[in-house]
Amino acid sequence: MADIVKQILAKPIQLADQVIKAADEASSFKQECAELKSKTEKLAGLLRQAARASSDLYERPTKRIIEDTDQVLEKALSLVLKCRANGLMKRVFTIIPAAAFRKMLSQLENSIGDVSWLLRVSAPAENRDDGYLGLPPIAANEPILCLIWEQIAILSTGLLEDRSDAAASLVSLARDNDRYGKLIMEEGGVGPLLKLIKEGQLEGQENAARAIGLLGRDPESVEHMIHAGVCSAFAKILKEGPMKVQAVVAWAVSELVANYPKCQDLFAQNNIIRLLVGHLAFETVQEHSRYTIVMNKATSIHAVVVASNNSNIGNGIKVNDDDRQHESKIQHPMNNQTPSQMYNVVTNTMAMKTKPLQQSNGASQTNQAKSSDHSSLSGSTTKGRELEDPDTKANMKAMAARALWQLAKGNSPICRSITESRALLCFAVLLEKGREDVKHNSAMALMEITAMAEKDTELRRSAFKPNSPACKAVVDQLLKIIEKEDTELLVPCIKAIGNLARTFRATETRVIGPLVKLLDEREAEISKEASIALSKFASTDNYLHLDHSKAIISAGGAKHLIQLVYFGEQVVQFSSLVLLCYIALHVPDSEELAKAEVLTVLEWASKQSSMTQDEALDTLLQEAKSRLELYQSRGSRGFH
Repeated sequence: MADIVKQILAKPIQLADQVIKAADEASSFKQECAELKSKTEKLAGLLRQAARASSDLYERPTKRIIEDTDQVLEKALSLVLKCRANGLMKRVFTIIPAAAFRKMLSQLENSIGDVSWLLRVSAPAENRDDGYLGLPPIAANEPILCLIWEQIAILSTGLLEDRSDAAASLVSLARDNDRYGKLIMEEGGVGPLLKLIKEGQLEGQENAARAIGLLGRDPESVEHMIHAGVCSAFAKILKEGPMKVQAVVAWAVSELVANYPKCQDLFAQNNIIRLLVGHLAFETVQEHSRYTIVMNKATSIHAVVVASNNSNIGNGIKVNDDDRQHESKIQHPMNNQTPSQMYNVVTNTMAMKTKPLQQSNGASQTNQAKSSDHSSLSGSTTKGRELEDPDTKANMKAMAARALWQLAKGNSPICRSITESRALLCFAVLLEKGREDVKHNSAMALMEITAMAEKDTELRRSAFKPNSPACKAVVDQLLKIIEKEDTELLVPCIKAIGNLARTFRATETRVIGPLVKLLDEREAEISKEASIALSKFASTDNYLHLDHSKAIISAGGAKHLIQLVYFGEQVVQFSSLVLLCYIALHVPDSEELAKAEVLTVLEWASKQSSMTQDEALDTLLQEAKSRLELYQSRGSRGFH
């Protein structure tokens, strides 16, 4: 850095010396040249002072200011060289307007002001005046840029309190305008902000983390931050920082990941998932004894069941496919095992699966065992956190859930990592007990995790077994929200239930009714999502499509679907028609369908161009209509 600045300064210093020498040799306009010489000498002194302080100079404004100064000195040299013209004829034909000297003096004065400001703004905190630095002349064209330079310079060399204020100023600038955020990035603001996150006091760390979150508005900016070390800085705070700062960091993680999903794995590699789950679980799961077994350490039933099943797989015991769960009669673990049996499962499983927990700062396992259960299971320090105020704790959970929501989106390995922890149980509890923003973020996280489970068979088998306490707790809460028709949470919960359609057994009839009820005179979005979710139950891809189709008919779904196909908005018509076709295809001999005149509806739909433009739907519609015609024409007398 210092060498680069010295190289930048070498040329203008040489130019200044040439201007001074040429001014001394002037044969005309001697008075004007003397004034130019005086200004140039002052400027040269400042440039040499800058060269001596090159290690402290802020590089970005240095380049801009010295580049402008360079151009000014070249013009000054050209002007004074004209004043050295020898001979009468040369002097006669060398015309220099008086305004040229005034303009040049003004430009040199501006350069003096710019370099003086650069020295002040780059000075170490102990040498800097507390007063307002003001804006240099170069700021006339772009005042915001110089304000950003000043704040970043303070961030780099100021006292901690001043650095906190500078970070707050950058937060305000980044929030107001995307272009200002870009300028902060381009002018080197990320490095000092990350440094403040590591070294600052609580307020300074909060401001710096919030600034980072606001700056990561596009993939290029986030990628720049990743290279600057944001992942490790955030991991350190989530492990050891104050809870208020941790909440802002979790929010910033969610922002960066939302704007650049490719960084999900990089955050996961820095242990962010485990740390976030630890914050989610703090004072959450442990409050609900039905989810835990009290031993020497709190161990979730879910973890025991998963570990036990994994060990069974390793011993050659075959596990049924999720899509054929109706063949299995396994009951809830708490219903078919005595406490002593469960204790044996826990003991055996822990003996097989126990691995040394990650140590931090070289602490031994013995010392770690003395810490709280929260700390040993999450990898984060929780000492003293029970003293935090309820709002801070709730905000921490909301931001942790928000970050996990974004990290889980479209990423199967991360979803697997989340579901192998206590997160599912935490989400279930928080959906029931959490603050509104906590509930919302938890619902969104479950929606993304279940969306990946729908696509990833292995994830679905491991995380959402019908007999798993975690899965049962999640489904219970999702259904409660759907039954209560909680408007704020309804859409993500409907989607989550639909994503889990393949995991439900034929005997799990409680899921269909609440979804069918949502088809009746609801907002368009609710009706659409309910019909899409039910289509996943009735789809041919679902092993139990026949059982689920019959359940939808029994719940009165046919009459609602007919209304939606005829009178619903276009998006609702489309999804409702898909579901109606699946039901007609799988249960063509249904008396309810005949009485509701579903065949007439399908014939009408087949003549609507808006509904037959989609090739897949048109094929499904024709197949369902043909099937219905075959069965209903044969048994129509019995139906009427």
